[in-house]
Amino acid sequence: MTSIGGVEMVDWNLAVATATRLVRPGPEVSREEARAVVAELRRHAKSSEEHVRAFTRMAVSGGPDADTPVLVVDRAGWIKANVAGFRQILAPLLGKMQDRRGGLPGGAVLGTVGGKVTGVELGMLLSFLASRVLGQYETFAPPGRELPGTAGGGRLLLVAPNIVHVERELDVHPHDFRLWVALHEETHRTQFTAVPWLRDHIESEIQAFLGETEVDPATLLERLREAVQSLGGGRTEREADGDRGAASIIELVQTPVQREILARLTAVMSLLEGHADYVMDGVGPEVVPSVAEIREKFQKRRASGAGRLDQALRKLLGLDAKLRQYRDGERFVRAVVDQVGMDGFNRVWTSPNTLPTKSEINKPADWVARVHRRAES
Repeated sequence: MTSIGGVEMVDWNLAVATATRLVRPGPEVSREEARAVVAELRRHAKSSEEHVRAFTRMAVSGGPDADTPVLVVDRAGWIKANVAGFRQILAPLLGKMQDRRGGLPGGAVLGTVGGKVTGVELGMLLSFLASRVLGQYETFAPPGRELPGTAGGGRLLLVAPNIVHVERELDVHPHDFRLWVALHEETHRTQFTAVPWLRDHIESEIQAFLGETEVDPATLLERLREAVQSLGGGRTEREADGDRGAASIIELVQTPVQREILARLTAVMSLLEGHADYVMDGVGPEVVPSVAEIREKFQKRRASGAGRLDQALRKLLGLDAKLRQYRDGERFVRAVVDQVGMDGFNRVWTSPNTLPTKSEINKPADWVARVHRRAES
């Protein structure tokens, strides 16, 4: 990454150190129990692969060599993987900001101080998230010695301590819950390995979004001030216009072009998350005996959050939008499959042009009319 005197805009090592120091300890398990959990999650990941691909009728492009690894990690491992992903995807934006800062008096000193401050802030954010994520298809981080992956990026992470924590909290059957989680995450792995253009498409959209980001410090300060005001009860321009709902930071730092890009990204993320939920519940009854109980308890937990602070942070980080993505996306997938079957639904993976728009996520019949009528005409 571009740097001034070797100083980066973000102190990534400090971000990892801060997050691993602040993250909550995992549930108490013996060494033997920990080994058993890891072994079982690996078995479930392998068996889920067969179940998901049979149910979705999605085949991995390029054969077995195109598959990406499955890693069972602890909270520190999840943090390291995500820092690597952030570093990869943010490199162009941070390079542009670094160049802008390099022309300022004292730019090297500002870079040193700013990099450490940002590293601490990123570490604090990741420490919050690291105890909540059950699994993740990590799309962008390059492979490394500690966290292997493929040259093109991509690896499936299952966060063992978080899975154990939630299964205990919900008081559900551990074997069933672990398989249920693996089914959801394996669906994401299948989406990206069976649809070779998907990763590059999402990355290009993210880079376009970041490319529109204002790098002028005064502008960024004003946007962050608006975010703080909205969370602290201060009036913002949005509220003056009649919108009294608190906004997440990501909503407050958008230009008009960014809003268009974010609408497309929201639609594709709703599709991916909803598809994973649909597949998880579709496969579940055959292989997870207590799937109905797990789904009911998990939905209540997902909707309620862990408390007032947790709910405030979810709103600030835009995580409430992610919850809507699960719900809206699953409804879209279910409606389309009911109308045109699984093969008809799978036309969604043909190209970026067949992905649903944000409005079509809420009106599945519009997507069916657009894509299927076009194909039949």
